[in-house]
Amino acid sequence: MQLRILLLTTLALITYSCKEVKENKIITTQPTAKTSKELVKASYEDLEGNPIELSQYKGKRVLLNYWATWCRPCIEEMPDMEKAQLVLEQENYIFLFASDQSIKKITDFKNKRGFNLKYIKYNGMYAEQAISALPVTLIYNEVGEQVHRFDGGLKWDSPEMIEKLRQVK
Repeated sequence: MQLRILLLTTLALITYSCKEVKENKIITTQPTAKTSKELVKASYEDLEGNPIELSQYKGKRVLLNYWATWCRPCIEEMPDMEKAQLVLEQENYIFLFASDQSIKKITDFKNKRGFNLKYIKYNGMYAEQAISALPVTLIYNEVGEQVHRFDGGLKWDSPEMIEKLRQVK
């Protein structure tokens, strides 16, 4: 058995140490006016297609919920979030609900479900936010720092959660 492990280890070392080293080439290009403009795309947009950046909400506490129309836990927590939003509206909070789905799909969902929530379109990729499952809710303080992250559906209007959100500094 020890001989087998020794042979496998030796074989692995020979295999990995004999890889061909390729020359690294760095290719640089100057961006044209067109490509520079294309790269400047807002992270979010409202349902009318206007660009939104989270930096616009500096000075406010932000609850940013990533969700999808097909996500059952996302939809199940929305009534509680709507109640929490009402409780915290006088406490400098803005609630945003970001989906990477099309504006049409989000608008159709909004019209069908009737929740009084601020829906926005997320133009990035969930992986950029380290999101692998929905819902995910991020809480930002008034200077724009992320202070909490909650993965999964929660009871947002519970006294404990309301107090936790009130304590965000």
